[in-house]
Order: sequence, then structure tokens, then C-alpha cells
Amino acid sequence: MKGSKLALVCLLALSAKVSATELVYTPINPSFGGNPLNSAHLLGVANAINDHKAPDDGLLNEQSDLERLAASLESRLISQLLSDVGNGNTGQLVTNDFVLNIVDNNGSLVIQITDKETGESSTIQVSGLVPDL
Repeated sequence: MKGSKLALVCLLALSAKVSATELVYTPINPSFGGNPLNSAHLLGVANAINDHKAPDDGLLNEQSDLERLAASLESRLISQLLSDVGNGNTGQLVTNDFVLNIVDNNGSLVIQITDKETGESSTIQVSGLVPDL
């Protein structure tokens, strides 16, 4: 009898009405539909943990007029040297920083760049070039 009473009590307890609702997510960030009053707080927290500093490019962009003229002339001379290769001419350009040799070997272009400071050399070979007619 005692076992049947216990079974009856358990059955009654388990058969009681259970009510539940859906879980509802409420966003915090106002960008995603949250309370707009949270924006100042979230921005303050984001700025507090942000340790990124903008690069100081003021020193990198300062070139004198002479340096800009030298760079422009150097670029123009390299361009002229490369365009002359199409006409069958080869050449060499010597600057303060590097030596540039350009040779056309019967449709195979060889460009050798030598760094004057370190002595390192790079060679670029391009085959199958058809010269301008």
C-alpha cells in the first residue's frame, strides 16, 4: 500500500500542468536593434580596450623638391630604357642606390638589378618577346 501511495503521489506530481515559453533574445547593441541608450556605454568600452594607434606618416611623405625631381627623372629614365628595348637597344642605368642592366638577347629580355649598398643582384628573364615592328 505504501508503494502504491508513493506511485500515486509521483504520478500526480508529474502530471501537473507545465507551462513554458519561448526563449527570446533581446539585443544589447543598438546597431542590432538594442536599446539606443546603450550606445555611449558600448562606445566607451570599445575605445577603452582599443590599443591601435594610427601610423605617423608625416615623416614618410616629407621629400624635398630635389628628391622628388630625382625620383621623377629616375622613373622617366627607366621607362625610356625599357621602351628602347622594343627597338632593339640595350642599356644600363646607374643611380645612387642600384645599377640596372637591360639586355635583349634575340627575343629574350634579361634585366639585372644590382643593389650598390649590399651588392645583392636580381635577374629577371622574360622569353618569347616579339619586338615592335
